[in-house]
Amino acid sequence: MIIELGHFALILAFVLALAQASLPLIGAARGNAALMAVARPAAFGQLIFLLLAFAALMYGFVTSDFSVQVVAANSHSAKPMLYKIAGLWGNHEGSLLLWVLILAIFGAAVAGVGDNLPATLRARVLSVQAMIATGFLSFMLATSNPFTRLIPAPLDGAGLNPLLQDPGLAFHPPFLYLGYVGFSMAFSFAVAALIEGRVDPAWARWVRPWTLAAWCFLTIGIAMGSWWAYYELGWGGWWFWDPVENASFMPWLAGTALLHSAIVVEKRDALKSWTVLLAILTFSLSLLGTFIVRSGVLSSVHAFATDPARGVFILGFLVLVIGGSLTLYAIRAPILKGGGIFAPISREAALVLNNWLLATACATVLLGTLYPLLMDALSGGADKVTVGAPYYNATFTPLMVPLLLIMALGPLMSWKRGDLAGVLSRLRFALGLTVLGMLVVWYLHEEGPVLAIFGIGLGIWLILGAATDLAERIRLLRIPLGVSLTRAIHLPRASWGAMLAHGGVGIVVLGITASTAWTEEKIILMQPGDAVTVSGYEYRFVHAEQGPGPNYTALRGRFEVSHEGVPLVTLEPEARSYPTPPMDTTEAAIYPMLSGDLFAVIGNPQGDKGWSARLYFRPLQSWIWAGAIIMTIGGAISLSDRRHRVGAPRRAAPHPAGDVHAAAPAE
Repeated sequence: MIIELGHFALILAFVLALAQASLPLIGAARGNAALMAVARPAAFGQLIFLLLAFAALMYGFVTSDFSVQVVAANSHSAKPMLYKIAGLWGNHEGSLLLWVLILAIFGAAVAGVGDNLPATLRARVLSVQAMIATGFLSFMLATSNPFTRLIPAPLDGAGLNPLLQDPGLAFHPPFLYLGYVGFSMAFSFAVAALIEGRVDPAWARWVRPWTLAAWCFLTIGIAMGSWWAYYELGWGGWWFWDPVENASFMPWLAGTALLHSAIVVEKRDALKSWTVLLAILTFSLSLLGTFIVRSGVLSSVHAFATDPARGVFILGFLVLVIGGSLTLYAIRAPILKGGGIFAPISREAALVLNNWLLATACATVLLGTLYPLLMDALSGGADKVTVGAPYYNATFTPLMVPLLLIMALGPLMSWKRGDLAGVLSRLRFALGLTVLGMLVVWYLHEEGPVLAIFGIGLGIWLILGAATDLAERIRLLRIPLGVSLTRAIHLPRASWGAMLAHGGVGIVVLGITASTAWTEEKIILMQPGDAVTVSGYEYRFVHAEQGPGPNYTALRGRFEVSHEGVPLVTLEPEARSYPTPPMDTTEAAIYPMLSGDLFAVIGNPQGDKGWSARLYFRPLQSWIWAGAIIMTIGGAISLSDRRHRVGAPRRAAPHPAGDVHAAAPAE
């Protein structure tokens, strides 16, 4: 009965989405306040019914109701409770329900806190948001109903993919979806603005908090996914340029460009047309990721659906949303004229260049992602084309180098007309320390590679650039220290967020460069008592033994690691065997340190020769995720700035240290 109530709630949510998509839009066109007022209760009602549907499906998973088809296909009575709960979104139907629920949460949030929005704009934004919900709900009800019954019900379920039976499943997809779906708000604001024919600084202030929130969620979601791949797959890799990884990375790149562009609209009333286009493209890339994952065009642990009918439906929806919004943009964009004029050397120009580089980088990733799929479709699967790291190293990386160099310059530039010589003069100390750091790394790694030494320099440059920005804002060493501290306390939160985010990018660059260039790996056969040294760390193999798990059996290895004769840590990797569904997985044992990660994987015994072992030392590996966390914290701090919250009036900073360089984290 509860499952049927969930299905009924889903239908009611669809009916409310239809009403919300049409009536407020008509009301805004006719100036009818009563019709526009429908948007708010419809948004709240849609959220309530989707919460009920989500709770009903959750009940099915928790109670192992195998009469529900999606539960029978993706759960098992012996599965730990955490994975029963998280398994709800570890499949096509359940993840779609989570997607639409998050969409309704964002819509209800606008309805709840959007009192400062003009009535017509709010009505149109909520209508566009409901149109997206209508598309997804119709897709669910027509082809992907999560409440379909299975008659007769099996005695037990087929189980969840063992690679997904990990705590990462509980956190990675929800944060990723919060990022994907969060960009729908920027899309809705952009389409609403095109319908009204007006984009101004107030519009940019309304759209930035939603974009910033989505950017934060997507940043931490991508970081969680890379960490999951790093310890789960057993190869020590954290990014594989997989099409589904790219599907999350592309909206992140476009969303970062959107944040930069919105700054210029807010501060200088320029780049209006470009900002609206970026808002459309960012969410369009999120929808493209949905098509890639659910259309059946690829086989991957990330892929949910293999039914071509579903792929055709999603493709049609994709064409309708993207094609319709771009057509509206082509018609209305000419009236969005910017009012700000700026010199080639200025903060606006730096942000524009930033946008071009990010957009071009996003295009290279898009080409590398779609080209193999397109060639596979044209050849009927006869010719498999792969695009891997060499392509991205040759196209994406060169675009990032000037982008990272400019990131330290931009925040120090003045609006309208900048002084490049003055900015470089203020960065001379940072430049000197960067060169010194590169020389030290060159001394430690005389063999190179040279590009890695340059990459370390880029990371140091970004961190010191953010520190220089702070020093300039508080006039460090130019006024009494107490006054500088007072200025620091009164700096806008957005300024702190920007500096933290830029510094976080620098930390990520250091981690990527060091772990890629100087990782040491040994793959050997070991008997108990054998020892091997990896980058100065001695791994001593103690033993390997079979042991039971909650719903698997495991071969557990034991390695005692020491450094210069001093015991450091004991690593216990596992090779797991799942009976339902049958699959073998690896669980790496990792000990993160400031200098790098100790990493061990145990393999199957090779007769009398011993057990296969894969041992690594990965320098600065954890800096990648630490930097991503710092970037997210910077975004959250910036989001807490009163000027960036929906409903807050714009007012001057409370201290003269204030707003000289104020910006969002991605500035």
